[in-house]
Order: sequence, then C-alpha cells, then structure tokens
Amino acid sequence: MKDRQRRPGRGMAFRKSTDHAKSGGWKATLRAFVFLVVVVSVLGSAIAYSIVSGGLSAHDEPSRAEEVLARAMRRWATPQSMRDRANPVQPTPEVINQALGHYADHCASCHANDGSGDTEVGRGLYPRVPDMRATNTQSLTDGELFSIIEHGIRFTGMPAWGNGTPEGEHDSWGLVHFVRRLPKLTPEEIEQMESLNPKTPAQLKEEEETRRFLQGDTNGAASAPPKKGHQSLWTH
Repeated sequence: MKDRQRRPGRGMAFRKSTDHAKSGGWKATLRAFVFLVVVVSVLGSAIAYSIVSGGLSAHDEPSRAEEVLARAMRRWATPQSMRDRANPVQPTPEVINQALGHYADHCASCHANDGSGDTEVGRGLYPRVPDMRATNTQSLTDGELFSIIEHGIRFTGMPAWGNGTPEGEHDSWGLVHFVRRLPKLTPEEIEQMESLNPKTPAQLKEEEETRRFLQGDTNGAASAPPKKGHQSLWTH
C-alpha cells in the first residue's frame, strides 16, 4: 500500500520536472531570438547611419558594423555540409604549379600576387579585398575556401569561378592548396606569377614591339591558344 501511495507522488514530481525543463528551453530559445533581433537591428541601424552620413562611396573605409556583417555573409555563403569537407585533391607539384598559374591569371588583379590585396582594384572594392595571408582567411576550412572560390559571395567583389564541371571543381580545390601557400611564397614563385599576370592591350603591344625589335622579327606573333578550365579574366 505504501508503494502504491508513493508512485503517484513520484510521477507528479517527474512531470513537473519535465514541464519545467521544457519551459526553460522555450525561454532560452526566446532569449536567443530576441538577442539576435537586437543585434541585427543595431547592425542595421549602424549601417543605415553610415550610409546616410557618408553616402555610398567606395572610397570610404567600411565601418565596424559592415566588417562584422561582411564576415558573417562570408560564413553564411558556405553551407554547413560544405564547411567540413576535406580537400579531395592532393597537393602534388603539378597541382600547385597549375594553381599558381590560375591564381596569377584570375586572382592577382584583386588579391595581388602575394595575397595582400594591395592592388588598384583591391583597394577600390567595397568591402576591401582581404589579406589572404592573415588569420581571418587562413583559419577558414578547406571547404569554406572552396565554396568561396567556386560559388563566390553575393554583394561583394568576389565572383563565382566555378563552371559546374568536375574539371572546374578540381581547379578550385587546387586553388585552395595555393591559398594555403600564400603566407610562405618564395621570391621565385612571385616572379613566376608576374610573368603570368594578365596584360592590358597596351602592355601586350609594348612587349610584342620589344620582342620584335630585339629579334629583328617583322612578322606578327601568332595568337596563343585559348586556355581550358577557368576562363581568363580578360577574355570575358
């Protein structure tokens, strides 16, 4: 009889404990939601004030709120399933050398050969091109770097270089390996990249005239064959 009398009491206590836990969970969720709304509102207000007071000129330095928002957008640009994905391409000398050429042709115009972002284009973009040698970029996972290269980031100057083919994905994974090398590039590698950087029509004409003058060649040089994989920045 005593056991029978105790069981309802124990059951009631258990139900009360469960109800309390559920109530606490909802309260925590509500607090988190309110906090998120407040943070977004503060950031939005700060950005709106920055726009109203300073306009939309790309010459201005981004505010702290815009930097926070830009980093958040970079993280949101990568699906969770992609963030933890390992690089399936091995960093062989051939892969690194091909990635060096791709970087020099596609990326250096904005990011600079050394990854610093200190170029005419990089300094003029808004938000500014990041220094990819720094922790903010190097701390990203391989999957995040691949997603940024392959799919780009909206509302920034970062384009989507992927073309939807396995060859294009292979190129992007190779570039991930090269981004990891940026903090320790050698002077020889940078010199090699300088020879591969895109040239303006005026630069190409000047180089061709110099070559013909030095070699005494009066015939025009044959045009180079189109490259495969990622398309050249200057051929769009």
